[in-house]
Amino acid sequence: MDPITDVREISRIAYGFMASKALFAALNLDLFSRLAGKQSDLEDLSAETGVAANRLESLLTACVSLGLLSKFGGLYANSPAVERYLVRGVPAYFGDYYRFQIDRQVYPYLERLDAALEGEEVKGLYNEEFRDGQAAEAFIVGQHSGSLGPASMLARSVDLAGRTSLLDVGGGSGAFAIAFCRQNPELRAAVLDFPNVIELARRFTSEEGLAECISFIAGNALEAAWPEGQDVVLMSYLLSAVREGDIGKLIEKSWHALEPGGLLIVHDFMVNQQKTGPTLAALWCLPMLLGNPAAVAITPELMIGLLKERGFVELTAREMIPDITSLVLATRP
Repeated sequence: MDPITDVREISRIAYGFMASKALFAALNLDLFSRLAGKQSDLEDLSAETGVAANRLESLLTACVSLGLLSKFGGLYANSPAVERYLVRGVPAYFGDYYRFQIDRQVYPYLERLDAALEGEEVKGLYNEEFRDGQAAEAFIVGQHSGSLGPASMLARSVDLAGRTSLLDVGGGSGAFAIAFCRQNPELRAAVLDFPNVIELARRFTSEEGLAECISFIAGNALEAAWPEGQDVVLMSYLLSAVREGDIGKLIEKSWHALEPGGLLIVHDFMVNQQKTGPTLAALWCLPMLLGNPAAVAITPELMIGLLKERGFVELTAREMIPDITSLVLATRP
């Protein structure tokens, strides 16, 4: 992005959190689902949501100004993107990811960013201590909602034909294991993550009818024993969240878990080699610092260098989710 030259651009950054909160508030009121496929006026929406008309009108005005809603005369309607992604029940529904993970976990968590920059390890979002009770469930529900789309993209873009075993390290809700097993019916997957996460992931895989295809290993990825003889090892959103020195340890564990000819898949938030962007990937590096002050902004070039040094071959890298994540593939010879 070009350097900004206008104070109004600074203000847009400074006030950006207000737009986020408007979006989250609308989602929490189920406002977009109430407008699905139709137009409604302020009076009807006030009655449906139970929010006084004067207060609701302020929120509606903010949503129109942000392009989330359109207004025709006195009638409100969803924008095309909202209709596609933020209406409950549509195939690409993304709202719970924003509601549960971004609004309720990441947003308040980032209030401690100053402490993290001073080197303090902030307990919470990416620590094992967080994986407990209702907070853990809210986190994993949000993560699952946000991961289903990227997981499906990844499963379609990586050819696993002929491969029968996959180890998903730090697999969270199991969304990526689910997507790969759907795409490759002969595949059997194991998800390794913290015990409280595993309990919730079992529920998701059972709901998808894949309980017989996906097994679970409870533990810390850095400490637990990884099963050997794997055709594929997947690490998604993991290496950006660990200490810089632990990246090599996880690569080493991947090497020993893979069969010769096995495939390592690394999918994560990655910035460019110049460390100038892209913006969304760069921003996602910030919450990683709170749980691990020694975390680093990783790049495809860094990953390829580390993997090559360990002995991996057939190294390739490409963008996965535009402006957010990248994909690195490597083979154990």
